[in-house]
Amino acid sequence: MMHIVQVANFYSPTSGGLRTAVDALRAGYEAAGHQVTLVVPGAADTEKGGTVSIASPAVSGGYRVITRVGRFVDVLAGLRPDAIEVSDKLLVGPAARVARRRGVRLVLVSHERLDGILARRFPSRRLLVAAADRWNRHLADRADDIVCASAYSGEEFARIGVDVRTVPLGVDLDTFRPAGPKVPALVVCAGRLSAEKRPEIVVDATRILCEQGRAIRVVLAGTGPLLAPLRHRAVRLPVHFLGHVERRTDMAALLAEAAVVAAPCPVETFGLAALEAMACGTPVVTTDRGAAQELLAPGAGLAVAP
Repeated sequence: MMHIVQVANFYSPTSGGLRTAVDALRAGYEAAGHQVTLVVPGAADTEKGGTVSIASPAVSGGYRVITRVGRFVDVLAGLRPDAIEVSDKLLVGPAARVARRRGVRLVLVSHERLDGILARRFPSRRLLVAAADRWNRHLADRADDIVCASAYSGEEFARIGVDVRTVPLGVDLDTFRPAGPKVPALVVCAGRLSAEKRPEIVVDATRILCEQGRAIRVVLAGTGPLLAPLRHRAVRLPVHFLGHVERRTDMAALLAEAAVVAAPCPVETFGLAALEAMACGTPVVTTDRGAAQELLAPGAGLAVAP
């Protein structure tokens, strides 16, 4: 039996795909007989049920980020891990110090593409790529293995000659499955309401379809820093903001009854909501950029320019 310590920032009660993936990995490790401890940011220093929270400042979107590096290193070392799995690139450096001191392996699970999430912060593509490549080399020097969920996710590492392990995410088919008739003209978009996810594309598309006289009803399932501006943008449109959907069974029911699920993020490194929708028998419209398009089986949806 091994003691596996998982580390994640941006892990909260309203997290999306990252939390789903981390929790699923934990369940798999425990089912295989391993001990698992999760280290995440929190409002206070606490330890409960195999989860250690480190008091961390709040950032946008309802998340917290570990900034007390010394405290993080002490906690991680005190757990005496046999393996470390890091789901956050900011914490790879300090986690690697503990891994090397103990002589254990460190695995980075890459949940985002740096050249995707940083694109709006750089004035040119050349500077963006140079910055992303420099940071990714730093990560690769410190991680024993890097796991990516898609070909798109791994491209920025391939660009600098770093091999990765491609391990797609999965779906709980007992929960996400076809269930009853579709609601005509119901479009669902499930995900964090943040800039990189591009939820405004769905709102703007709704406006265009309404102007064309098309019957449509849109549900945005999720929360995030763009909630208020999106509400303003959607005034007098048939757009309902559902907020965070806590229960996976409720999300499955929503995806199953939709006529179409929209996945507009052009820098998505997997597209778990899209895969869950297809498991429910619902077609997906996504972008021709990012990883969600890799999931589309023939007849399962469309990939279009954002």
